[in-house]
Amino acid sequence: MGGLYCLVHSMVVLCLGLCIRVRSQEEIVTAVYIVTLIQAPAVHYSNEVGLENIGSRYGSTERLKRLHKPRNISRSDRIYASYLNHVHDSLLKKVLRGENYLKLYSYHYLINGFAVLVTPQQAEKLSRRREVANVLLDFSVRTATTHTPEFLGLPRGAWVQDGGPGLAGEGIVIGFIDTGIDPTHPSFSDDYSENAYPVPPHFSGICEVTRDFPSGSCNRKLIGARHFAASAITRGIFNATQDYASPFDGDGHGTHTASIAAGNHGIPVIVAGHHFGNASGMAPRAHIAVYKALYKSFGGFAADVVAAIDQAAQDGVDIISLSITPNRRPPGIATFFNPIDMALLSAVKAGMFVVQAAGNTGPSPKSIASFSPWIFTVGAATHDRFYNNSLVLGNNITISGAGLAPGTEEGKMYTLVSALHVLSNGTTDVDNMYVGECQDPSSLNQDLIQGNLLICSYSIRFVLGLSSIKQALQTSKNLSAAGVVFYMDPYVIGFQINPTPMDIPGVIIPSTEDSKILLQYYNSSLERDGSSKNIVKFGAVASILGGLKANYNNSAPKVMYYSARGPDPEDSFLDDADILKPNLVAPGNFIWAAWSSLGTDSVEFQGESFAMMSGTSMAAPHVAGVAALIKQKFSSFSPSAIGSALSTTASLYDRTAGPIMAQRAYSNPDLNQSPATPFDMGSGFVNANASLDPGLILDASFDDFFSFLCGINGSAPVVLNYTGQSCGISNMNGTDLNLPSITIAKLNQSKTIQRIVTNVAGNESYSVGWFAPYGVSVAVIPSHFFIASGQRQVLTVLFNATINSSTASFGRIGLFGNEGHVVNIPLSVILKISSNNITNS
Repeated sequence: MGGLYCLVHSMVVLCLGLCIRVRSQEEIVTAVYIVTLIQAPAVHYSNEVGLENIGSRYGSTERLKRLHKPRNISRSDRIYASYLNHVHDSLLKKVLRGENYLKLYSYHYLINGFAVLVTPQQAEKLSRRREVANVLLDFSVRTATTHTPEFLGLPRGAWVQDGGPGLAGEGIVIGFIDTGIDPTHPSFSDDYSENAYPVPPHFSGICEVTRDFPSGSCNRKLIGARHFAASAITRGIFNATQDYASPFDGDGHGTHTASIAAGNHGIPVIVAGHHFGNASGMAPRAHIAVYKALYKSFGGFAADVVAAIDQAAQDGVDIISLSITPNRRPPGIATFFNPIDMALLSAVKAGMFVVQAAGNTGPSPKSIASFSPWIFTVGAATHDRFYNNSLVLGNNITISGAGLAPGTEEGKMYTLVSALHVLSNGTTDVDNMYVGECQDPSSLNQDLIQGNLLICSYSIRFVLGLSSIKQALQTSKNLSAAGVVFYMDPYVIGFQINPTPMDIPGVIIPSTEDSKILLQYYNSSLERDGSSKNIVKFGAVASILGGLKANYNNSAPKVMYYSARGPDPEDSFLDDADILKPNLVAPGNFIWAAWSSLGTDSVEFQGESFAMMSGTSMAAPHVAGVAALIKQKFSSFSPSAIGSALSTTASLYDRTAGPIMAQRAYSNPDLNQSPATPFDMGSGFVNANASLDPGLILDASFDDFFSFLCGINGSAPVVLNYTGQSCGISNMNGTDLNLPSITIAKLNQSKTIQRIVTNVAGNESYSVGWFAPYGVSVAVIPSHFFIASGQRQVLTVLFNATINSSTASFGRIGLFGNEGHVVNIPLSVILKISSNNITNS
């Protein structure tokens, strides 16, 4: 891939130079388009008609006849891929004969098509060809940006079942579509275990070798690494120095997510010289394959992401973890029909479980950025550990703050001095924000600061990255301050402060109201000369308690305000889909995990080997790791079966046995919360231990998802475009999918829905209970049943609207086994139309 990159890069530079020269004369504009062809991709290819002709030109026909085995094609044979590459090249030459264009990728495993740099006029020419199914303008994507194994009970539960952390996840390959990885991090070393570490025989990926990612970067833990940037290069925005033309992670995000899912067990977390415990991935024995398609300076593009997914599928990964979301809702007749989701559908057909972050655009309804029922969508919740810091004032008022910092000497109070009041003689611009932010030690008087607590302003410039905590700490150290106190500028409204590492005593006061209390005390304690008004004494004193010690809160988990919410929008008109999103929530707030040695995503953690980050990006790999444990135990489980095991066993309550709460506002989120609904948390909070013993599962296949897509009005041509398969007659909708949830966007009087459960445990008798959504009556048949191991049971659920209402309401079905298994199925009904004439809202 490194050589291919150089070839593509040189061609792009040449093309861009040509395009720029031509544009100056004729105003020709080029763009990247994703072109899909009608012919089926490899994973859908099962028709042997015409194989003889292909085989005669590209190899043995007998070898091609094995193409209907999708999980083996890329490892046993490359013939069909070569054939499709030839088809793509021939089409471009035929349609654009004599014209300038650049093919960036050929997609042949999950979708049949290619990404190409052409003009809109050339794209139009391609779209008119009968063999072309669809031409779509490329679009951008973005990242959706320890103690959690203990919080999830892994050391005493799931890991024990798998033989301990030294074997948990063994043989499973997790593929990460992200910003790359730092291969030098101990979380990805293969010599951290006493046991042999064989590479799974079903994996056939490679490790790119570049100057940034030298030979030996991969090992038996990190078994594959590639990068994809051709679409970005064509736009002229790829900076090889900053973004790294290799799998190396110059951002930090990809290193972080990979270690959450599958980082080695027991790695010491040392940041700013402080030890915060030991870190472990959810499946510490699992293997990692990296497909870098996102970059610090610009995010990423669908053409590169689809290429990464296609390669991961060919390589044979078991699980795909995507901590990325599109920058906009996909256009068209349904949100499901976009190149990324359709490639992932083919990945599911090939047996891969796909996990995607829900997005960080909450808490508003329909903010979800992961749409399709074959993708397992994960929102972010808190876990029980948090770090608190405090400032104790001389007037006995204690102000809560943040900051992973040591405290001042116990029992001793220190004088407070504001940066604005200790300017050096040469500083004249007292109104300069930069001065009050403590970014320049030369503007401050060391004689007045030495041994005291320096007060600095946390302004909008910190939010924008123009000023930094790290620089203020360096200023304080240079001037021999005893510590530093940051107060929140009143113009910074609603900004959430992350715990920031500090190597000297320090505290950040995140509340503007608390900042006023500090400043009022400080200003009222100043002694000034009666005539000159100059300060003659700094009278305010304080001490910093420090924030290095973890605290624990029983109110966890709680759905975070930024976690994207349902209901799932079916189309660009925001019509509701009969699909529950998110599927689940998992720990995503203040997560310690590995950090790239050259990571720049967080200024405060630059140069550190671990970082504490928050987002649905951090939640998704938690579930990817737990899914690896399930896959290890139940090797025959389909992707839907894994999703069912995770969903039906999810926790519904926090550590106090109360309902899981959901934050409802960006500003003061803990003061604006209410019980979480399925549109906030899906089925609930991931329960790793219970998911390894689900009792019953609800399964769905590619054929089910295919019929569902065919049931969307006007979808037949689009389905054919992406899969190469023709729709028959299908009346299937989202409620007919055998999902571990039931979501009804529009209940017109009554509806009957079926679910089929399969027993993956021993013989067991179940009783069925339920509570109905408000405004709906529910009945489940049968209410009791016996099910033998390996057998199936049909459940018929009857819904009847009792009121007219457009307000969503929620309920739940519970299946309770006499051997202790509990299966939860959430119910969501949005629009209700009753036969009565009563209208409610």
